[in-house]
Order: sequence, then structure tokens, then C-alpha cells
Amino acid sequence: MNGDNGTSTQAPQMRALLFTDLCDSLILVERIGDAAAAELFQQHDRLVLTLQQQWNGHQIDRSDGLFLLFDRAIDALGFALDYQRGLQEIGKQRNIVLRARAGLHVGEVLTWENSPEAIKVGAKSLEVEGLAKPMAARLMTLARPGQILLSAVAESLTHRATGELGERGEQLLWRSHGSWRFKGVPARQEVFEAGEIGFAPLRMPRGNAKARRDLPLWRQPAALAAEVLLVVVAGVGGWMLLRPEPAIAFAERDWVVIGDVRNLTGNVVLDDSLQQAFRISLEQSRHVNVLSDMKARGIMELMRRQPGAPLDATSASEVALRAGAQLVLLPTVSEMGGRARISVEVLEPHSQQTLAVASADGEGVQSLLGSIDQVTTRLRDQLGEGKARLKVDSMPLPLVTTSSLDALRAYALGQRRYGEGDYRGALAMYERSVQLDPNFALAWMGQVRARVADVDKPGALAVVRRLKSLSYRLPAREELYLDAWFTTLTDQSKAADAWMQLASLYPDYFSAQHNAAIWLYTDNRYAEAFTYASRAADSRFELSNIAYDQLGRIALAKGDQAGARRALETAVAGGRTASHRYLAAVAASERNYAEADKHLAQSTRNRHAGVERISIAADRGQWQRAEAEAAAGVSAMAGETGFDRQLYLLPQATVQWAAGNREAALKNVRAAADSALKRLADKGNPDASEDAMMAMGTALLAARMGDMDTSSRVLGVIHSGRDAGGATALDEMRAVVAAERLRLTGDAPAAMQKLQPFLRDTSRFQTRVAAMNTLRALGRNSEALAQADFLRSNRGMAYAELDCGYCMQAMNVTDSNAASRIAAELRGGKRVAGLAVADLLTDP
Repeated sequence: MNGDNGTSTQAPQMRALLFTDLCDSLILVERIGDAAAAELFQQHDRLVLTLQQQWNGHQIDRSDGLFLLFDRAIDALGFALDYQRGLQEIGKQRNIVLRARAGLHVGEVLTWENSPEAIKVGAKSLEVEGLAKPMAARLMTLARPGQILLSAVAESLTHRATGELGERGEQLLWRSHGSWRFKGVPARQEVFEAGEIGFAPLRMPRGNAKARRDLPLWRQPAALAAEVLLVVVAGVGGWMLLRPEPAIAFAERDWVVIGDVRNLTGNVVLDDSLQQAFRISLEQSRHVNVLSDMKARGIMELMRRQPGAPLDATSASEVALRAGAQLVLLPTVSEMGGRARISVEVLEPHSQQTLAVASADGEGVQSLLGSIDQVTTRLRDQLGEGKARLKVDSMPLPLVTTSSLDALRAYALGQRRYGEGDYRGALAMYERSVQLDPNFALAWMGQVRARVADVDKPGALAVVRRLKSLSYRLPAREELYLDAWFTTLTDQSKAADAWMQLASLYPDYFSAQHNAAIWLYTDNRYAEAFTYASRAADSRFELSNIAYDQLGRIALAKGDQAGARRALETAVAGGRTASHRYLAAVAASERNYAEADKHLAQSTRNRHAGVERISIAADRGQWQRAEAEAAAGVSAMAGETGFDRQLYLLPQATVQWAAGNREAALKNVRAAADSALKRLADKGNPDASEDAMMAMGTALLAARMGDMDTSSRVLGVIHSGRDAGGATALDEMRAVVAAERLRLTGDAPAAMQKLQPFLRDTSRFQTRVAAMNTLRALGRNSEALAQADFLRSNRGMAYAELDCGYCMQAMNVTDSNAASRIAAELRGGKRVAGLAVADLLTDP
């Protein structure tokens, strides 16, 4: 669409278009004379130039009126307001009345520059075309003198941004003048007026040949036939001209940031309710990724913004730039003449330029959920999501949320408290929400999350069972999320596969990636776990610090100390100081004990870091220090009532026996077994799988110490993994205990038969220890050496294996050192100095 051969055409761009017309200019010239008029218009031009520079306007054309382009609608309105004031001031100076009419619209335009040759012969430097241009011009011709008329799109964008005009913005008056039909524009348009007292007429515009009010047909029966024909023609023409196509550069799985809803209704219940509803509607998309509110607020904190500062156009754009998001969405809710409107402005974060606007109206606030659905559907379509996918991946908001705005607000407050880590406060809000609407499935789902986070697994399972009957009211992703939690809480042996399925369907759903990594890590499937943990360790994940912490531990288990250190240091840099304990384990696995001590010094307030203190002391052969750390850990947990109360009993017994204090070790290993079995007797025990693994660890150590009674007692209670939480790791550990008992009583062949099914890539550390000992007893030295080499070289796994809160870490580390001595012996070398005491665990 070039004007001549020297021009360049640009892609369509969203711009604010302002047309003005100086009223009665010819009459004015006749009245005051040519000389005075010339002076007047020079003063007028100086005013326009000043205002252009102030409001960043680009003048396209002028005669008696002006045509200007602006990047932002609020700048165009600021120009128009100041222009009306300036005209009034010039008129006062000359004792005349100067007024202009103005029309403001926002839409797509094509612009191109004319060549220098064309400009020399009278062409404009910049040409502008597009349907938005006649729309703005029609608004201007419709306006009364002194009146600023705006399209619905322009009103939505300027009304939400009036704060940028300062005190003047708060005093602006707004009025809807109803629906109008413009010549050349197929769809009817709602017309608004904005102005200041003393300047704006705030009256219904007068229709003309190019603009008329859109009155009901019953009020114009003579035109009924023509109206029907016009509707048909306009509909066909509108479809041909305006059929939706992706107009924004946006790729599948790109990210958006949602700003705070600007609520112009005065109804405070809508503040949080609609924000949450808009998120729920948009998050159903598998094409568009939405940055979580928790992550956006976290980035705001890094930006040193005041707590509670609004996520407006400026701050949301900065958040988007920091998070790598492509777009910013700014929702507004307003009410005009009893009709409620939802509109969303789409910004490009670098320039904060408006790329698109979508809006929908309804009768009263109860229509807003349906309007939000309409708006998000249009946005998703504009962003390139096909209609087929929209149909599959969308459920109506009234179905997946609630008709009660109070219930929706309680849910929104629960989401906020959950994001702040106040899980019990969040639970109270979710419970309040379902009291207001018992069928609000997402609020029940919130309860599941809050109860799991607060380590209330029985309570979470009860809610999951209740929620199963409402699963049809959940969005597709959340329905799969519910299924994954049901599997996790009822059969942990299938948990990893359930989360992997969800993660594969929603690759940018970081919670699914993170949970898949957790359960793969628990199953010792380190290579797979690392893949999912790497995906979760994304700066856009609201729990990215936790994800980096997990990634570091999995990397350590794989033997990648460098990668583990990088991930854990990232977690620490993000504020997760608890990761220092795992950095200490990384350093110790490399025998860099000085570095390990530095990280332990950063973990003095972490009561769980005593596990690493014990193991690292044992690793160095500092048995008295190891015993002292264990005693301190037992004392620190004495006031606990959950699993933590017994956490240090097995590590304490391990280092006591290795140090030669057999009597104390027997006492504590029996105490650990008693504690774990007592807790397993409680059918509502939320930590049943952890207690079962603890009991197996005590049975293994008791057998090696010769206490077969304690070992038998544990095996008599825990028959299989499925009897204690469904974790197949328990079946493996039960086989290890049984094999060690057989080996120690002289039946090594039977012991090997027990172990053989569990010798695989994902074998637990103690499975390999038992295999090494059994193969030695069978005289299969080359195979025993292979196991010994694995144990001595995989020190990262010894420290990072996850079972029962690392309760077997001290045993693993000590056996890893003993494996070094055994490997040397099997190769015909000498015993490794300083490791003789550790032989107690592998070769009593």
C-alpha cells in the first residue's frame, strides 16, 4: 500500500487516533479579519506544538482541525483536555469564544512514509490508513463544540489510566451516550464523553448524516425493512473486514503477566474476585502461560516496591521484562447505566504500547463471569489459539467457579495466603468459600493443597474423596491434578507416573514438573527426576527456590557435584538458606570438609541439618563429635510429636555402634524401632511411609548388630510396602533386611535370591551394600568388587538418598568408606588406613 516508489510500509500497529475540529473557524475569520486571524492561528499553532511535545503526539494532518497519533490513549486524552483549556485561554485573551470538538479512538492502523520527492510536491511525510481512522473521524463530527467523545475501547484504556493525569484525572467526569451507528463502520459503537467541569458540555451528541443513534426498531417502524437489510450487509461486510486473525506476535506457550484489576464500580467485593476469575479463565489455556500472582509479587519485592503496591501498567511491564513474559494484560471492570463491562488491554512490555483491547458487557455484576469468558476467548483467539483447542480446553467460568462473588473473594484471599506460606490461614479462607458455596470445586482443591502443605495427609485425602464427586466442575488441568493427588495419597508406588502424566500434558505447569521430580527422586529414578526437576527450576515458577534446592539434591545423588553446587547456590541466592545443609553434603562428598564446615555454620538454626552434622563427623572418623551431634539432635526434637521426634534415633544408634558403644547403640536402635512401630499402629498417621522406612532401617542395623529379635519384630509388622503407604521402596528394604539376616546366619545363596530382583539401576544404597557383603560371602569377588567400587565412588548418593528424612545417611556414608577398604582388599591391596572402625556396619 505504498504511496509512491520511495515509501516503506510497516505492519499494522495499535495506536490512539485523535481528530479535532476548531468550531466555526470561517465565521471567526470573517469576524476578526485576516490579520488578526493569522496572529490567532499562529498562537494556536504554538499551543499545538507545545502540547504535542508534552503528550508525545505525532501530527499527521491539519487544516481547520488536527489529526494526531499517540502511542497511548491516556496521552491523547491529556492532549485533548489541555487543548480545550488552551483554546479557552486564547479566546479569553481576545474576547472571543474558541472551542473544538474532538474524537478519540484506539485501533489498528497502517502507516508509511512518503518519499522526499513526494513530500516536495505536497505529500504528507507520514500516511495513515485503517478502519480506526474513519471511526475516530466519525466521533469528532458527532461531538458538540467543546466535547471530547471516545469509543468504548478508548474509554476503557483512558478511564483505567486517569491516575497518570494526577488530581485532574480524579475530577474528570464520564458519561455514556449509548449506542450509535457510524457511516462506514459496520458494528454499532458505544460512545462515551470525558471532560472537566466548565469545559465539557456533558450532553447527548446530535446525530448527523454520518452518525445516528442506534434506537430500537420499534421506535422507527418505517425503517424496519431497510434496517434488516442493513444488518445483513453490515454483518457480511463486518465479517469480511474484521474476521479475527492472530494480530499479536505470540508463540504457543509464551508467557503473560496479569496486572491488578482496575475496579471502577466502587464494589470492593469485585477487587479480588474478578482478578481470580480472570486468572482461572485464562489458565485453562494450554497455549497461553500465565505468570502466577505469587511470582509477580515476588519480583515486585526484588524491585523494592512497597508491599501491596499495585501491579499497574508500569510495574507489570517491568515484571514481564524480568520474567521473560511477552505481554501484559490489564483488566478493568466498570459500570455504566446499569451495565457492567469487563475490558482487557494488551500491552507490549518494552514500550508499554497497547496492542489490542477486548471487552464485553452484561446486565449487572452477576453477568461478569460470563463477560470474562467472552473476553478471554477473544484474547486467546487473538494470541493464536485455534478455535478447536479453545473448545476443548475451555469450561464456562460459572461452572468451574461459583455464582457467589463472596465465595470467589474468599477463595482469592485463600490463594493469596497460600502464596504467602500461611497454609492454615489459607485453609480457613477455602473452608469459608465452600461454606458459601458447597459446590465450589476449586475451593475444595485449595483445601487439598493447603492440607498437604501443612502435612495433614489424612485431612487432604478426606477432601480428595469429597472432591471426586465434584470433579466435573474442575478445569481439565485441575481435574488431572486432583487425580494425581488421589494416587499419591492412596498408592505412592504410582505417584511418580501420575505426576509425569500431568507434566507431559502441561509442560509449563511447574507444580506438576516439581511433584513428578519429587516422586521420581523418592524412587531413586535420578536420571528421570533430574529432567523434571530441571524443568521446574525455572525463574517463572513461584517456588523456583525450592525447585533449585531439589534439583541440587538430585544432581548430588547422580554424582554431579558441580551441577549440585550451582543449583543449591542459586537456591541460597534466592533466599532459601536451608540449602546450606545440602551444600555441606556436596562438599563432604568431595571430602572438602573445610567447605562443608562453612555451610554447616550457616545452618545453625536448621534443626534438620543435624543429620548432615552427624554424617560428616562420621565420614571424618570423628566418632565422639558424631555422637555429640546425635545427642544434640535428639534433644532438639524432644518436644515434637510427629515424625521429627524420632528422626535422630537411627543416626545416633549408627554412630554409637561404629564408635564401639554397642550397649548404647542397641538401646537406641530398639527405641527407634518401638517409636516407628507405635506410630504405624495409628491408621491416621500422615507419615506412615516415612515411619515404615525408619523401622526398616532399624531392623537392618539391629540384624547387623546381632539383635535378630528386634529385626524380626519389625518384619512381622511390615509385610510389604503396600501395607504402609504403597511405597515399593519398602518391599526393597524388606528384602535387604531378610537377605542380611540370611547371610549372617550362614545362608548366603538364599540371601542372594532375596536381593537379585532389586539389583538394578535404581537400587538403594543399602541394597548394594547387602549385595557386596553377600557376594563376598559367596566368593564371587569380581561382582563384589563392582558393588564396592560403586559404593565408594557414589558418595553423592550416600549423602542424598532421600529415605525417611535422610535417616540412613550416616549408615550410607560409613558403608561407603568401608567399601573403599573392601575394594582395596578385593584387589589384593592393603586395608585402607583409618577405616577399620567403619567395618562394623558392613562386616560385623
